[in-house]
Amino acid sequence: MLAPKLQPFKPPPLQRTLATLALISDKCTTLDQLKQVHAQMIVSAVVATDPFAASRLFFSCALSPFGDLSLAFRIFHSTPRPNSFMWNTLIRAQTHAPHALSLYVAMRRSNVLPGKHTFPFLLKACARVRSFTASQQVHVHVIKFGLDFDSHVVDALVRCYSVSGHCVSARQVFDETPEKISSLWTTMVCGYAQNFCSNEALRLFEDMVGEGFEPGGATLASVLSACARSGCLELGERIHEFMKVKGVGLGEGVILGTALVYMYAKNGEIAMARRLFDEMPERNVVTWNAMICGLGAYGYVDDALGLFEKMKKEGVVVPNGVTFVGVLSACCHAGLIDVGREIFRSMKSVYGIEPKIEHYGCLVDLLGRGGWLLEAVELVKGMPWKADVVILGTLLAASRISGNTEVAERVVKDILALEPQNHGVHVALSNMYAEAGQWQEVLRLRKTMKEERLKKAPGWSLVAT
Repeated sequence: MLAPKLQPFKPPPLQRTLATLALISDKCTTLDQLKQVHAQMIVSAVVATDPFAASRLFFSCALSPFGDLSLAFRIFHSTPRPNSFMWNTLIRAQTHAPHALSLYVAMRRSNVLPGKHTFPFLLKACARVRSFTASQQVHVHVIKFGLDFDSHVVDALVRCYSVSGHCVSARQVFDETPEKISSLWTTMVCGYAQNFCSNEALRLFEDMVGEGFEPGGATLASVLSACARSGCLELGERIHEFMKVKGVGLGEGVILGTALVYMYAKNGEIAMARRLFDEMPERNVVTWNAMICGLGAYGYVDDALGLFEKMKKEGVVVPNGVTFVGVLSACCHAGLIDVGREIFRSMKSVYGIEPKIEHYGCLVDLLGRGGWLLEAVELVKGMPWKADVVILGTLLAASRISGNTEVAERVVKDILALEPQNHGVHVALSNMYAEAGQWQEVLRLRKTMKEERLKKAPGWSLVAT
């Protein structure tokens, strides 16, 4: 029997290689894998010959959780003619308006036309920094390229103007849009609510319903969340009434039910919030947090701690960092030092949650108000990060409660190292000297303030009286 004849190796066709590499880049789950695909693309000259494959790898590097923006830039600059998809992705990856706008300028200089996906990313960057001027500049280009009636672009414009606090401009864009889809109505209503324009938000919601738009669960949840953040109780109650009329119950979804509980709790309607909470057939950790934090914030400390114990006992939902902020804040309101200490310790020992700076801040405040100043100082020293101005301000307030000017002097020095222009701490320290009868120190500090031409600040809000 003759041995089979060996066939010479033939590399796969180039198109198959390109398609394979593009597919692999979409499936990568680590940065090392992305780098390996990049290396193969360089060897195969894919970056220079196939914009599609290069753009897929570029997308993963720029936007995936394990990506690397510097690697994305290298791929971008090694591509002979980056397409609009790559430019849009790069703009999308930028978190600050100046960077995004600079990329847009470079895109135009490269003779690449912006599209309907370009401007929402630009406007999102402007919204992050609440830049009204940048928003106006982008708006001009939206009109220039004839995209001022595109639903996604208009929605982004309205949201951007609203976030920057310019509801008049947002409403003008809204009114000039001939065909308004449901999401645009929602964005405008939320914009009013977030800017504390309660009456305008309520009227526009009524107009929305009158125009035949029946907002779904996601829309209602979005508006309710805006009502919670802005204290717009009247609109929140109107939406709740709308839900009852339309037969939208708490069983429609945990997100909508949670938004309703959150809205009532944040607005101080604790009894209604608790009733809705108890009626919900399903709750997630956000639901529990909304109720616990609401109870604690309005002084229902025993109820907040009791609900926390119920949450642990049921074991269906595990507490997270937000839960512990709410519980520790409740302890602080009631001066429950021993309980607060134990809850703080249990974060890591029981739940494996590393306390963050907000948790340390709650415990420092609790200890300081209770007269345990030196323990609070040691707690701050033992933090894995350097104390920020908020933590230091809490320590300064605790120093005043304890009448400890020595600690206060050190804290003021640390605050001024972080914020040299924070003149309010000089005033706070001077008041402490006066309360302690240290008049020589008062005169010395006032002389220093006069020499530096410091003026008394309107207030140092972190200093308790």
